[in-house]
Amino acid sequence: MVFVTGLAIITSVYPPQERGKAIGINIATVYIALSLGPVLGGVMTQYLGWRSLFYAMIPLGIVIIALTYWKLNEEWAECKGEKFDIKGSIFYSIVLVMVMYGFSTLPSPTGIILLIAGIIGFIGFLMFELRIEYPVLNVKLFKNRSFAFSNLAALINYSATFAVTFLLSLYLQYIKALDPLSAGLILVAQPVMMAIFAPIAGRLSDKFVPQKLAALGMALSTIGLFLFVFLDETTSIAFITVGLLIIGTGFGFFSSPNTNAIMGSVERRFYGVASAMVSTMRLLGQTFSMGLALMVFAIFIGNVQITTAQYPALLSSIRTVFLICTILCFIGIFAALTRQKTKKPDI
Repeated sequence: MVFVTGLAIITSVYPPQERGKAIGINIATVYIALSLGPVLGGVMTQYLGWRSLFYAMIPLGIVIIALTYWKLNEEWAECKGEKFDIKGSIFYSIVLVMVMYGFSTLPSPTGIILLIAGIIGFIGFLMFELRIEYPVLNVKLFKNRSFAFSNLAALINYSATFAVTFLLSLYLQYIKALDPLSAGLILVAQPVMMAIFAPIAGRLSDKFVPQKLAALGMALSTIGLFLFVFLDETTSIAFITVGLLIIGTGFGFFSSPNTNAIMGSVERRFYGVASAMVSTMRLLGQTFSMGLALMVFAIFIGNVQITTAQYPALLSSIRTVFLICTILCFIGIFAALTRQKTKKPDI
């Protein structure tokens, strides 16, 4: 609810020529939090206990609610009078859970059955939505090439990059024998670069074609992922840090312009749906990324505890996942570049 409504409100209150800058700042705050969260969480857990993490949310939540009611005293609802698609919402939720849970449990038989059933169900959901006057997901929006392919690019980008932290944390702790704190400090390099470049790329997307900037970001991420295909026991920490810096920069250049392209491709009354699709593509991509990594691990290592004997198989599986992610990200460059063709005026 927070992610979807926040992006929709930002898009509503900023004019098109400033929308990218606002979206970039919004995305940057997310990555700043991702950078600070583990560090602050670690300090609080060590000195105040793990319960302090939950207690801290109470005053913060009260302050945020108060600020929201104080500052956001208007509404921008553009679809008043339209009926809410309850049946479509339930249908969509069930199908999405089946797809996400099914993929997360691959290659088990249950995962395969749920994934196939979810895909079939999703096709049925789309057919159902085409017959509804006020659908929860307006399928006709995907006729817009900018909307459709920018969402596809977001799905591919998250699918290719989300597992990076997971894979490298295993590599650094098992293969390089680093403690969790040292590994965490190295991995912070990626979200820091995201936080730095997201607002810059967002501002640039107000002046230049956002799809081209998103494709540039996807290309940088592809290069960073490709570097990790060559990981071995002797890979230096400097090499790993450089790869993370490149991926972080790439994601920073991709996320803001691509989100700007999605939100700018729909009418004002569809901002909520467009924002929801951004979140859906992110979560589906994250699920696919982790599912892919775990599926490769199951093939290479099996359902066993990782010991020194499994290190060669672990390293091979990590390299394999990075190779697949590199290919995915390379394909995503072309999805990010695609935009709606404008009709030439009649002469």
